[in-house]
Amino acid sequence: MYAIIAFIPIIVTIIVMAGFNWPAKIALPLAWLITSIVCLLAWKMNLITIAAHTIAGFLTSIDTIVIILGAILIMNTLKHSGAMKVINSMFTNISDDPRIQMIIIGFMFGAFIEGAAGFGTPAALAAPLLISVGFPPLCAAMCALILNSTPVPFGAVGTPATTAFNMVSSELAAAGVTDTEAWKLGLTKWAAIPSAIICPIIIFITVTMMCMMYGKNKSIKYAVEVIPYILMSAIAFCVPYLICAAFLGPEFPSLIGGLVALVICIVTAKKGILVPKSKFEFPAQSEWAEHWKATTAVQEDESMKVESNISPVMAWVPYGLIAIILVVTRIPQIGIKGILNVSTAPFAIGLKTIFGVEVNWAFKWAWNPGILPFILVALIIIPLHKMKSESVKAAWKETGSMVGGAAIALLFGIAMVQLFKNSGAAYNNSGMESMLIVMANGLADLFGKAYIIVAPIIGVIGAFISGSATVSNTLFSTLQYAAAVRLGLPTMLILAMQVLGGAMGNMVCVNNIVSACATCGTIGSEGRLMRSNVIPCLIYATLTILILGGLIIAGYNPVA
Repeated sequence: MYAIIAFIPIIVTIIVMAGFNWPAKIALPLAWLITSIVCLLAWKMNLITIAAHTIAGFLTSIDTIVIILGAILIMNTLKHSGAMKVINSMFTNISDDPRIQMIIIGFMFGAFIEGAAGFGTPAALAAPLLISVGFPPLCAAMCALILNSTPVPFGAVGTPATTAFNMVSSELAAAGVTDTEAWKLGLTKWAAIPSAIICPIIIFITVTMMCMMYGKNKSIKYAVEVIPYILMSAIAFCVPYLICAAFLGPEFPSLIGGLVALVICIVTAKKGILVPKSKFEFPAQSEWAEHWKATTAVQEDESMKVESNISPVMAWVPYGLIAIILVVTRIPQIGIKGILNVSTAPFAIGLKTIFGVEVNWAFKWAWNPGILPFILVALIIIPLHKMKSESVKAAWKETGSMVGGAAIALLFGIAMVQLFKNSGAAYNNSGMESMLIVMANGLADLFGKAYIIVAPIIGVIGAFISGSATVSNTLFSTLQYAAAVRLGLPTMLILAMQVLGGAMGNMVCVNNIVSACATCGTIGSEGRLMRSNVIPCLIYATLTILILGGLIIAGYNPVA
């Protein structure tokens, strides 16, 4: 009975977001309010304790919000300086084969942008680029969304995976885990390994869907012919992706993997290496089905019209600076990591109590990639690219408007989870376990060992309703961890399933599909796009269950 009551905020969130299309910035404050009422009435928590943990949740969200702010600020600063226009123009003359264009622009460039910025920017940049080289608008939207899956766990310098880890860090400490950095690295590795295995399969599926649905001659042979190039490009991406995941942490896999593969794929395409000899073509535009076409004008960002004298090398310099700063500050042997990654002043600020309630909150501002390197590099770009004050103001203003909705959703989403976690006997007058434990026990008892099938689907649902892998991990990571503990399943592998579920959910989430259709001018085709993208999403989920679930069934536990 109490498990059902505890789930009420989650159920309401799903109903209002999936059923009534409410945005997360409205739905999650409502969910927090319902959670507070449940804590007050059913769990007998007092108002002071509820208020203290709510504020602690707000403060905890600052870490993620600052990363989002910095990542989006870099993107907008480059757009308004004219650098992004220069970068985009580099892709227009690489190859005249749509299959190769899709791999380079849709996957590799999209993966790099996901690693650097995340939060919807890959589809917003890659899809219009695909349209500019001749893709039907609906096809461009479909490809950009499906391909923005493998890189997502480590988007915006690892925000989704880092968020998943942060949400369970207190549970790890309570379980006696002393080397949390090693645990975080293990989670990164086990989120990356299945992604790398599935990567070429997802690229092949996307090429196949493009050829079968949008080709002049609809035949799977055009997809089969490009398998050698798919394998080469997947290896070019996955090798640095896995190396970074295994040794450096969640900040690097998509950023470095995308950058390395982008260079390799451009060079090989220009030289014709492994490029199919046959010609794949879209039908003439006059033969396109009506739903393929843009029903409204394709959105072109005004900033992309900026005239720029920036050289291609100078346009890429900010990303080079980001990579260098991240490497220098993240590799322990250099020594800077030990200085910046501390919970004490002057490199961190914190609170032990709020209203007399113990919360132990700390913000490691010097370790937050939103500040170092993103905001720092955004400031360097201003003189580097000789930006005018109006362009700087426009970039900051656009960033504020983009981050606002995500910030509100994260503030209340993390506050809600904070109440879930801290509603136990130590903070209530009912003697009951926390809402989180009651919910996890209910799920564990319902599904038993079949929970390995459910775990990634929960992640997909979180991304589907919220539009964000990060928010999905915010909502469900602690729940997944607690359910794994209850069932005696490997917590790291179950949490990796959650991270992957949130990533693959990007293909079908309402927010991303609506945004992609608006960007590509295909408003009204959201239903078609969702139906087509469900297929690769289910394949991704099935393969994840087979890989990680198979390891669990075989008795493997990476932290045993």
